[in-house]
Amino acid sequence: MVTVVGVRFKKAGKVYYFNPGGLDLAVGDKVIVETSRGVEYGEVVTGPKDVKEEDIITPLKDVMRKATPEDEVVVKENRQKALEAEKIAIEKIQKHKLEMKLIDVEYTFDRSKLIFYFTADGRVDFRELVKDLAAVFRTRIELRQIGVRDEAKMLGGIGPCGRCICCSTFLGEFDPVSIKMAKQQNLSLNPVKISGLCGRLMCCLRFESDSYDDSTVKYPDIGDKVVTPAGEGTVVAVYKPKETISVQIDENKDVLEFPVEEVDEVEEQP
Repeated sequence: MVTVVGVRFKKAGKVYYFNPGGLDLAVGDKVIVETSRGVEYGEVVTGPKDVKEEDIITPLKDVMRKATPEDEVVVKENRQKALEAEKIAIEKIQKHKLEMKLIDVEYTFDRSKLIFYFTADGRVDFRELVKDLAAVFRTRIELRQIGVRDEAKMLGGIGPCGRCICCSTFLGEFDPVSIKMAKQQNLSLNPVKISGLCGRLMCCLRFESDSYDDSTVKYPDIGDKVVTPAGEGTVVAVYKPKETISVQIDENKDVLEFPVEEVDEVEEQP
């Protein structure tokens, strides 16, 4: 077994695992670690736990040390410098007339690399832009093209539910979302109503999907004939989370809602 801690570098970012290296770490501690991008500042979000060696991706790097007040100052300075770099980068992009939209800029903790995140409809030849940026900032420059879902995650916003969008508040990674999930939940298939700020299907469609898949109760399909306490009728809606069914009664055309256990399907005559 190997002891690891989970570290996150951005709010709602992906969790990466490191060897605590003998340090006494707890959730909420700020730490300095070495990553493939360079030395980074992060927060412990998963306390020390033992995992099997085959479940980790090697090599597992050590946490270098706990962050100090001086490190906090460096992080604030890096954020300010990144804002200044963003203004310069926008000017350079306009100068080179590149069809790209700059989304975010960040320095690694040790300022060994300056990363620019952007979106574009296709491939962008930014070689001359990189040369210009390297001449100005005199550090390693990385331009990283991201998708529209990552753009929404970085910029944030308010979803149609009136709350901050899930991806920017707590979703560490994007899970696949399909139109089948919207159909399962009897939602309108109007793209405007089931799409998020990114223009893709809303991530929250997945939240209830498992409860629909795991349901052990047999539900009739919409359009099926059923017998209810109020008489025979036709199924017009199914609400699996509530375990109820809406039925239009044949006799008076009223639409009533019944618990699924109170409804029996009409057997087809041979």
